[in-house]
Amino acid sequence: MAIEGSSTAWRGRALVPVLVYLSSVVAVISSLGAPLIPTIATADHVSLSQAQWSLTITLLVGTVATPAMGRLGDGPLRHATILGALWVVLIGNVVAALPVGFVWLLVGRAMQGAGLGLIPLAIATARDSLPAARSRPAIALLSVTVVSGVGLGYPLTGLIAEHLGFRASFWFGAAVSGMALAAAVIILPGTRHLTRHRLDLVGAGLFGGLLAGLLLVLSEGESWGWTSPGLLVLAAASLVCLAVWIVFELRTSGPLVDLRQLRNRVVLTAAVVGLIAGLGMYLLVSLVTRLAQTPEGPGHGFGASIVVTGLILLPFSVASLLASKVVPLVAHHASWRLALPLSCVLILAALLMFGLARARLWELFVVMGIAGLGVGSVFALVPTLVVSAVPAREIGSAIGFNQVLRYVGFTTGSALSAVVLESHTTAGSALPAPGGYGVAAALGVVICAAAVLIAVVLPRQHRDGSSLPTEDGETSAVAGTEKWPGATTRHLNLNK
Repeated sequence: MAIEGSSTAWRGRALVPVLVYLSSVVAVISSLGAPLIPTIATADHVSLSQAQWSLTITLLVGTVATPAMGRLGDGPLRHATILGALWVVLIGNVVAALPVGFVWLLVGRAMQGAGLGLIPLAIATARDSLPAARSRPAIALLSVTVVSGVGLGYPLTGLIAEHLGFRASFWFGAAVSGMALAAAVIILPGTRHLTRHRLDLVGAGLFGGLLAGLLLVLSEGESWGWTSPGLLVLAAASLVCLAVWIVFELRTSGPLVDLRQLRNRVVLTAAVVGLIAGLGMYLLVSLVTRLAQTPEGPGHGFGASIVVTGLILLPFSVASLLASKVVPLVAHHASWRLALPLSCVLILAALLMFGLARARLWELFVVMGIAGLGVGSVFALVPTLVVSAVPAREIGSAIGFNQVLRYVGFTTGSALSAVVLESHTTAGSALPAPGGYGVAAALGVVICAAAVLIAVVLPRQHRDGSSLPTEDGETSAVAGTEKWPGATTRHLNLNK
């Protein structure tokens, strides 16, 4: 019995490090596309906008897979879902690493997208397997790890790609995925005791179809023509699919995504701000990595190597990790209603600086550092706000929904950067006009300004003076408790 107890204690201590490692692996693998896009375009003889799909398709599949995996992960199949996803990611890395052409590279990258669905499962595991005092910081860390892993993985994979070829970076991803799979088999707790939930296959199909259609419209609008009949029909079909999906999800008893949670203003604020932060993050990452590798010339890029491009993103990772530690302390003594819009202001400032000051390479390092502070702050605040704003029985669904919207932002930001730059690329030229980067940055500034406004205006008190739910599903009558959840009270209330 003593040996069994010792084994259980050891696994308990190792759980958080393993969950963080899984999240880091997902972040690194999902971001393998961005700094490699110019290299992939050259090696596989495709345009830069086509090569951008090596990043977008991973995010798209992850966005579609996350709610379905989250639903499976709420029940006894969570352990099997985690292991199955890791197997798919491992195989996807191997497929992407094989020199069999661009189409198979996209297939492999699509399979890697299944790994993005692991994040809400890791958060749910931390929530269910750890005491409250350990689960809250673990959840915040897991949420930010997805962001920080992006910049930490870029220099390493860039170094491998530069010296061994870009496909070698996918072999590296396969090795990392294999170690993650082994760690998950050994450490993660069983989940057979959890209650089984029905998987909403109709909702999953509708959601995947509408998202794929809208992204295809966004990505191919420039080449097809924004007023072409085919594009207009596809856009109309996607919007109809969206309307049907919303109605279906609101009426079904076991929805893929519980849209009713958006009636809670804190959940709605967290969802919208998380979506916009994700969009701003990948819009900026895509712009910076592409500009850095653009050949040198008046008003053009810096001709940076893949390694240097990866290093430009390192301040982003460091700053996001720093923000995840600092923001809870600030919100502990101040108000989350102040911290959240200020975090959005930082993302806005990074996009504004990129739009106005990108003539020197060091400016890109500064831009990404500021962006890391903003994105890291948002993603540290959002999950804890959600956890404290909904009843315990709805936490898993709420976190999963927020994660889905974040991935929608990631995917849209990646596609949007390619659309804007392609629209500023003249026929016969491989490079966009320098003004294209400024237009994309200006668009990001406008979108982030909307996030600031939403973070300030939306979460105001209801007119009837009602309070938000607490973690136990009960309503709070405590006034003035808008500090960081769990700091001085377990309640989250919007009253001043």
